[in-house]
Amino acid sequence: MPAAPAIRIPYPREKLLQIARGLPADLQVLAAVGEMLQDVNSELDEISALLRRDLALAARIVRISNSAIYASGSRIGSVEEAVNRVGFSEILKLIGTASAARFAEKSLDYYGVGALALRDNMLYCALAAEALARLCGVDARTAYTAGLVRPLGMIVLDRAGRSFLKSEQGFAMSGWSTYSAWEDANFGINNDAVTALIIAEWRFPVEMADAIRGHHLRQVADLSRPLSCVLNLTNALAHRRERALPGEVPSWEITERKLAGAHMSVEQLEQVAEATEITFAAAVMALTL
Repeated sequence: MPAAPAIRIPYPREKLLQIARGLPADLQVLAAVGEMLQDVNSELDEISALLRRDLALAARIVRISNSAIYASGSRIGSVEEAVNRVGFSEILKLIGTASAARFAEKSLDYYGVGALALRDNMLYCALAAEALARLCGVDARTAYTAGLVRPLGMIVLDRAGRSFLKSEQGFAMSGWSTYSAWEDANFGINNDAVTALIIAEWRFPVEMADAIRGHHLRQVADLSRPLSCVLNLTNALAHRRERALPGEVPSWEITERKLAGAHMSVEQLEQVAEATEITFAAAVMALTL
C-alpha cells in the first residue's frame, strides 16, 4: 500500500460545492423535476418551461425523444412535444438519459474511467435501481435518480484533483486498491460523501443522500436502509456485465444479508438483471442514433 500524505486535510466543503456549481445544470434540473412530480398539482407545461431554460439539455431531450425507444408517429420538434408524448411516467427517465450522456462527455482522468464507461455505469445503475425498487417497495423514481447521480462525487473530485495532483498521482497509477482509500489519502473525503453533500445542496430527497452515503454497506447499520442495499446490488449487477467502475468492485459481492436488506430474492434479482439488459440496450441506442 502506498504511503498516505503526512497531513490529511479534508478538501474544503465550499470548494467542492463551487466545482459542482460549475457542472452542467442537468442534475439540478432533474432534482427540480423530481420535486414537481411529487406535487399532484404540477402540470406538464411547467416541466416543459423548466427544461427550456437549458438549451443544450432541451436539444438533447428532443433528439432522444425521436429515437426508437420513445418515438411513435410524427417527428417531435420541441421540448413541449417530447414532454407531452412521454408524460409524467417517463419524463424523469428521458431527462436522466440525456443527463448521463452530457455528464459523460469527458473522461475521469484521475480515476482512469473513460467517458463511455462512466455513461454506461450511470445509465445501467439508474435503470437497474428503478427495477429493483419496484420489487422491494422503494420509491422507483428516487431509486432511478440515486443510481444515476451516484458517481457525481467522483466527477467533482476528479475536477478538484486537476488543481494539485500530478498525473502519476491518479488512482490507476497510485497503487491504492479502492477509490475510497485513494480519495481519503488525497482529499480527506470519499466520493460517496461528496455526492451526498452536493445532492443535499441541490435539494434532492434527504433519504437519497443518506442511501448514497452508505451504499457500500461498510457499517452494519447501512443494511437497514433498503435503498442503500438496492444501490449496492445494482452495482453488483453492473459488475457482472462489466459496467462497474474498477475501484469499487470489492464492494459488490452479492450476499444473503444484502438481499434481505433490500427485501429481495435471488430469483427477483435475476429477473431484474435480464430486464435491465433490455432497457439499457434501448437507452444506449437512443443516445447513438
